[in-house]
Amino acid sequence: MTTDTQSQRHEHGPLRRLLSSAFAMLQTRLELIGIELAEEKDRLIAVLFLGLAAMMLALLALVALTALVAIAFWDTWRWQALACITAVYAIAAIVCAMKARAGLRNAPLVFQATLEEFEKDREILRKP
Repeated sequence: MTTDTQSQRHEHGPLRRLLSSAFAMLQTRLELIGIELAEEKDRLIAVLFLGLAAMMLALLALVALTALVAIAFWDTWRWQALACITAVYAIAAIVCAMKARAGLRNAPLVFQATLEEFEKDREILRKP
């Protein structure tokens, strides 16, 4: 009876080690996903904050510029000056929208490092 139990333990030994290694690799990859997700969250929050601050300051600058130009040309070319400022703002908005759209289209994959590690693991496991 003890020999049957020992032989079953020996038969399951390599399988257990293989499963243990597979679960350890999976745990490592999940930890990497968590780290990448935390880094991406921090990066996005920082970019969002700086972007909002830049937009607020740019809006204040544009309001001040509009007032300055309107006051400077109020007696002679008031509507033409305001029309030119409006056209400049519209063109700038279109350019910004196009750049934002291109940035979203060309964004890298979020979990690129994790996907590369999974591919390496797959290649290692395929080798005989």
